[in-house]
Amino acid sequence: MISSESLDSFLFSLSTTFSSPLYIFIQIQGCLICLILAFGWACAAYVRNREIKRIKTSMQNGNSFVFLCDDIDELEHSNQLKLPRVTVIMPLKGFGEHNLHNWRTQLTSLYGGPLQFLLVVESIEDPAYLPVSRLISEFEGSVDARIVVAGLSTTCSQKIHNQLVGVKTMHKDSKYVLFLDDDIRLHPGSIGTLAREMEKNPEIFIQTGYPLDLPSGSLGSYCIYEYHMPCSMGFATGGKTFFLWGGCMMMHADDFRQDNCGVVSELRDGGYSDDMTLAAIAGAHKKLISSPPVAVFPHPLATDLNFGRYWNYLRKQTFVLESYTTKVNQIMNRALFAVHCYLSWGFVAPYLMAMVHVAAALRFYVKGYSLEEITFNTGGLSMASILATCTLAELLSMWNLTRIEVQLCNMLSPEAPPLSLASYNWCLVFIAMLVDNFLYPISATCSYFSQSINWSGIRYYLKDGKISKIERTQRSQDMAPVFTDLGGKHLYGKKVMPRKGSLLSSFTSISKGLIKWSQPKRHE
Repeated sequence: MISSESLDSFLFSLSTTFSSPLYIFIQIQGCLICLILAFGWACAAYVRNREIKRIKTSMQNGNSFVFLCDDIDELEHSNQLKLPRVTVIMPLKGFGEHNLHNWRTQLTSLYGGPLQFLLVVESIEDPAYLPVSRLISEFEGSVDARIVVAGLSTTCSQKIHNQLVGVKTMHKDSKYVLFLDDDIRLHPGSIGTLAREMEKNPEIFIQTGYPLDLPSGSLGSYCIYEYHMPCSMGFATGGKTFFLWGGCMMMHADDFRQDNCGVVSELRDGGYSDDMTLAAIAGAHKKLISSPPVAVFPHPLATDLNFGRYWNYLRKQTFVLESYTTKVNQIMNRALFAVHCYLSWGFVAPYLMAMVHVAAALRFYVKGYSLEEITFNTGGLSMASILATCTLAELLSMWNLTRIEVQLCNMLSPEAPPLSLASYNWCLVFIAMLVDNFLYPISATCSYFSQSINWSGIRYYLKDGKISKIERTQRSQDMAPVFTDLGGKHLYGKKVMPRKGSLLSSFTSISKGLIKWSQPKRHE
């Protein structure tokens, strides 16, 4: 065992080492990262809050339907007849606890123009097929929705394949096509808002939005929330942005019919990530990507989202940087890879060093040493105090942005049960910040050397930034995933709508043997 004197000597040695100019530089760097994030979230909160004030002003002026449109006269029947036709394409994979509610919010959109929904599955064996069929039957005669069976992909990711099959099937008169993930909740006026912005500015190449993660209580879900939050500031610009999220993308339908800028060929021929591929195309052709300030969507995370599923999600996200369309795109991805890895560990390192100083100070205090008996450098404690202050400012800014986005979502969906910040655990948020930033460089390095990833039971291999090989994992194999990472959706099985008891038992069996960081609890 380590003796008390050896521990004291070790802590004293570390605290002395961590008082060098290099330590001061690392601590200052960590403080700057915290302050930059705090400033970015404050700017994003300003943009979102400006929309809240606009909505409140419109309501005070008598427009009770401001969540649908800014000008109440636009709801006149004569104006609704002029709205463009929109086709919504939703690639489906698996069935989970939040899917039915999410699908209902999408199918019950209050867009007044012609609207078509295409829900695309890989095959009729997909667990999503039966429940979505039943849901569509409920709206028969009132909603133009149908299921499209896409078959297996051979040259691109299954999601992209489903999207492109949906594009081929869409109505010939559709002016815009909207790609939606099936795990977000749409606001009643979201489609109308996106379409109006496209009509106002025909130069817009892609309209996008961003999710507001609703953690379920586990550390894994908070890691997802923390991972998405830095990117949220890039989508809260109120207009032009360089960011693109594949969960919500509205584009001109003719761009796909005519393969403008190679949108179809680039996606079809080896495309892995829909949003990264389209963002690269937009950058190469100087096309405009826009994100309306009201395009923020509730994204409930699975109640059993454990650490193993979070790690799988992180691996998929870092693997995206290994795909590219051009040499310039590859260089940009490599630069993003290097910068993100440097900043991630640059964020974590100051906290590890500060912990040593605090542990040494507490140890010496408990042992009863006086200041005259030790030569302890208090500069490290001073830097640790400054870091703690900057961290508090960062967390406060993150909390404020989340609070404002929750309020905005509640105003945009007045008919839905209100969201709340009450269930957010900010101690877990801080821990998730350290865990996520520590693991990101490890995940990115694994992606760089492996050049392959398992996505919902399908293993993709990359070569020169494109998918070169696809292997489908059989359900019977031990390593085949049973659930999707974020939504906890069943990927296999005939029981597409299990009873509550069987669902809980399935969650219990799949989580055995995996690392559990905290006991999950339900958000709703």
